[in-house]
Order: sequence, then structure tokens, then C-alpha cells
Amino acid sequence: MFIRSTALLVALGSALTLSLGANVAVVANSQQTKMADCNKQATGKKGDERKAFMSSCLSNKG
Repeated sequence: MFIRSTALLVALGSALTLSLGANVAVVANSQQTKMADCNKQATGKKGDERKAFMSSCLSNKG
């Protein structure tokens, strides 16, 4: 009985880890996409202007 319980806990833990890992990958990918998009839009801006633009662009929710 102990072995079955342990196997079940390991299986559940693995499934939970995989599902959380997938969610983290989606969030990271959307952040990377946002960074790439903002970076393209910031072309030509330099210094404080670029810094302010990037800050504003990256903080936009959406």
C-alpha cells in the first residue's frame, strides 16, 4: 500500500510540475514577445527618450 501511495504522489507531483512549467513558458514567451515588439518600435530612439519609451511600452497591459 505504501508503494502505491508513493507512486501516486510522485505521479501527481510530476503532473503538477509539468503544468506549472508550461504556464511559466507561456508567460516567458509573452514577455519575450512584448520585449521584441517594444524594441522594434523604439528604433531610432536613444538615451533617456528610449528608456522612457521602453518603460512605458513594457508596462502597458495587454
